[in-house]
Amino acid sequence: MVACSQQRQGNDSQTAADCLENAEAALANDSIRQGETLLRKAIQLSEASEDWHTNYIAYQRLAEALSQSNPEEALRLMKKALAVYEQHPDDERNYVILLDYTGTYAAQVAFAAGDFEFPPADTYDEALDYIHRAYGIAERQQMTDLMCQTLTSLANIAWAKEDYREALDYAHQAEDMATADLRPGTLQVLARAYLSLNMLDSAEAAYREIEPDDDVHLAYIVQSNLAKIALRRMGATQVEDSVDEAFWKIEDIYYKALEQKDQYYQETLRQEMENQQLEYRSKMYGRTLLIVIIAAVVILFAVVLVLRYRIRLQEQEKRRLHQETEHQKTLLHQANEVVTFLQGFILERTEVLKKLNQSGNSLITLSPHEWSEIERTLNAIDGNRFAKIREQYPNMQEDDIRLCILTRLGLSNRTIGNIYCITISAVQHRKLKLKKEVFGETNPDITLEQILNRADRRPLSGNLLL
Repeated sequence: MVACSQQRQGNDSQTAADCLENAEAALANDSIRQGETLLRKAIQLSEASEDWHTNYIAYQRLAEALSQSNPEEALRLMKKALAVYEQHPDDERNYVILLDYTGTYAAQVAFAAGDFEFPPADTYDEALDYIHRAYGIAERQQMTDLMCQTLTSLANIAWAKEDYREALDYAHQAEDMATADLRPGTLQVLARAYLSLNMLDSAEAAYREIEPDDDVHLAYIVQSNLAKIALRRMGATQVEDSVDEAFWKIEDIYYKALEQKDQYYQETLRQEMENQQLEYRSKMYGRTLLIVIIAAVVILFAVVLVLRYRIRLQEQEKRRLHQETEHQKTLLHQANEVVTFLQGFILERTEVLKKLNQSGNSLITLSPHEWSEIERTLNAIDGNRFAKIREQYPNMQEDDIRLCILTRLGLSNRTIGNIYCITISAVQHRKLKLKKEVFGETNPDITLEQILNRADRRPLSGNLLL
């Protein structure tokens, strides 16, 4: 947000204002160096003409342009803008904005120090002082949008200090008064606080409320964090680290693309302006599309890694199950979430399941290959359930195994009868016989379905064929 403009008078001040306007246009086209040059010229002209309004706005915009590459310089420039305003005040809204920006950049400097050594809490005191002053003025003047903005800044600082509960409280307050244009930023910090507290459902709900529209970078933030949430639910920490690294590379490509656009703009600025802008926009759209494609490829790669991780995990669990019983119970709990994540892929690709689901009352014939495919599918998403049954009951007949598989799929007795070409009562009899002779269960109140779902075997989330 840029401080509000006011009417400027005099030829000199108008020159400074024109320079500021040209700088704004260059920055809007991602021409950072051209914008910085024009802003420094606007500062010089406004100081010479004593146009203090243009002067502190130019300082503010220059600080904003440098905030990513040089946080310390951005903080110094914002303090200069604040000092100029306090000597020549003209609008309290501008004052709140300047205080908030100064506090934000002070927090960035403190946070950057934490990349090398953990910063003590008091390194954020300067940032908090500026933003609390900004919030106090906004609250007294009932500037709702600026109250929301300053509360969001306080939430960001609390998150940087790893006080995630306080960050969540500030984010909730900001969300309650957020306008439509401020809501995406407020939801970002709210979702980030939820994610840091491992409140995955709330974090996912907040991210899904964000509507990036044409903002490619915001869409990248939303999609990358949704992928992290899915991985964290499965406990796939190694995969999550790999995906994090991949997304960092994508972001680096994004900023390099912006830098290349800036260089292209500088090189062609000397050419005819109309043709240059058309060519520049064409390149921008092409690179944006490339970034989107790369991001999609990375997400697809992450899904493949998740699937491979699941297969390796199942193989490892066979060898160490007797040493990690308690840990296995926790993993089985989490596997319910994995089934939900994988069902969409399985239902779209398994022709045998479609065949069983769509056959109605007609006779059903399954080949040995199709039986094998059903069992492999269930083993993949159900913790090697039937591999373990085969191991525990080596004398079980193949028809009994298949009856267990069909029962596990939640098929009706009528559909099972269509497969075996027998009546419903014959199916019931076979289930009763299997329950008693193989599993040794004589309690008539316990069904074969319950036997398959009890003990250390994880129950499937709903009917697979629904």
